[in-house]
Amino acid sequence: MMNTISILGSTGSIGRQTLDVAEQLGLQVAALTANSNVERMEEQCRKFRPRLAVMTEEAAAKELAVRLQDTSVKVLAGTDALVDAAVIPEAETVVTAVVGMVGLKATLAAIREKKRIALANKETLVCAGELVMSEADRCGAEIVPVDSEHSAIFQCLQGCADRREIRRLILTCSGGPFRGMGRDEVGRMTRADALRHPNWTMGPKITVDCSTLMNKGLEVIEAMRLYRLPLAQVSVMVHPQSIVHSMVEFKDGAVLAQLGTPDMRLPIRYAMTYPERGENPAPPLDLLNSPSLTFLEPDRETFPCLRLAEEAAEAGGTACAILNGANEEAVRLFLAEKIGFYDISDLVAAARATVPVTQTPSLEEILSADHAAREAVKSAFARRHS
Repeated sequence: MMNTISILGSTGSIGRQTLDVAEQLGLQVAALTANSNVERMEEQCRKFRPRLAVMTEEAAAKELAVRLQDTSVKVLAGTDALVDAAVIPEAETVVTAVVGMVGLKATLAAIREKKRIALANKETLVCAGELVMSEADRCGAEIVPVDSEHSAIFQCLQGCADRREIRRLILTCSGGPFRGMGRDEVGRMTRADALRHPNWTMGPKITVDCSTLMNKGLEVIEAMRLYRLPLAQVSVMVHPQSIVHSMVEFKDGAVLAQLGTPDMRLPIRYAMTYPERGENPAPPLDLLNSPSLTFLEPDRETFPCLRLAEEAAEAGGTACAILNGANEEAVRLFLAEKIGFYDISDLVAAARATVPVTQTPSLEEILSADHAAREAVKSAFARRHS
């Protein structure tokens, strides 16, 4: 088990739960980062006493520095300072819990320092998975997934020495708050409706992604990169109870599944303690009182974002960065209540159709594709409202 961690995105849902786990395990915290939540960051710094605190918003960093002037915590500002938190020498593990592409450079920097990456930022592998995995191989860095689905697959694959034994990975999906609805009904759903996830408590962006099934599409791409498998060997099943977190089907017909309560602290804890399993104070899954477990095919017509993600995965190159950048910008507009639910998938599809794809891209080309996709969404939105 690692003894000291750095958390990128400590004030968000995953970051806060990671600190809960760190406290339970008695881990030291070397660095914390956040965007703008000064009040929560101050509380975390006073409790965990990191050496470094980073706020990506300049004004927030200035306010935090004033609040913490009676402590020894060093405060830095800006997205570039995420790298400082990622490579801080004391941390053996870096938990990447920031949302979006902002975590890519910091994750690569941590990999080059041979840190263990507890990966909760799916966009890193979605946009630059081949580059990230190649760099991890070159540097000998360990990547342990934190997403509940990828942690489940990671656990099911322990003892599988030959990946050629895998027939397919099966990612489970709750179906989100609109499961079972038709297009007409879903089209009337609002921001508030999309943020009512039936099983999980998460940040607003990922919760909206769950409602569109884009989150599952991004996880398909992430699984392809993590486990170096083609799209044909990664499938999705809707599992409303969120108890089977994912499965692996092997060529002999055996299917291994990882089950647990819908609590993100379980995969976070495993990423911290792997390859060991420590005692967990939380109540275990009670199978005798669990609901019946059901599985359904996802509805790609009502939720086209899943299909768009699969198409980007098939296209390869910068297509996934374009998909992700466009989705981040469209979800931002939806959360600001400037567009409707199906405008998200429409804007993503339009960006994919207009931004050219580069195969075998460099980091600069990936970042450029991301920027171009965001600009395409902004331009399309401006034309609609001009």
